[in-house]
Amino acid sequence: MASELHALINDTSADLRDEAALRGVYSTGPGETSLAKVADHIHPLYRPYIEAAPFAVLATLGPEGLDTSPRGDAPGFVRVADEHTLLLPDRRGNQRIDSLRNITHNPQVALLFLVPGVGEALRVNGSARISALPALCERFAVDGKPPASVMVITVRSVFFQCARAIKRSGLWNPAAQVDRSTLPTPGAILEALSQVGIDGAAYDAALQARQASTLY
Repeated sequence: MASELHALINDTSADLRDEAALRGVYSTGPGETSLAKVADHIHPLYRPYIEAAPFAVLATLGPEGLDTSPRGDAPGFVRVADEHTLLLPDRRGNQRIDSLRNITHNPQVALLFLVPGVGEALRVNGSARISALPALCERFAVDGKPPASVMVITVRSVFFQCARAIKRSGLWNPAAQVDRSTLPTPGAILEALSQVGIDGAAYDAALQARQASTLY
């Protein structure tokens, strides 16, 4: 079966290499509603989605390629400054700053907002710059701890994504939740991949307390 699958993967005869080829397969094109839902600003009917979302995925593009990064905090953590501007604080993380480095090379960004229990997602496209202005960062302080920087996002387009993907995935279905013990732990992964002899069991034992004390 594996060899059969690889044969199919390596057969490029049916690859869709341009838009004309794509339209040959997706011949009906987008429906009227798929186009009508797009706004070039944060419409008053889209703003509640952003303000209710505790989680978003941030997509950026840099010299090393595409990157996606999870962002999460209390609902409304991405603040609507006006109908064309979003503000995203950069909370404590792993200091890789992949997204931020990408933005210094290419300001184009995309956000996918998810609201627990809601099937529709919200997609935002635009451009961003990174501000470390102390007075701005202070506006996003939690427990007296401001973010290191704030992403200022100029919105180009906003639209909702239909609920099909969420429904197919069963994402919000409690019965579909995966038992954490069935997946490798962060410590096990680090111990296997690290070249510096990380103790995976010790890493896992300290992880929850460390994360709880370094959220902000």
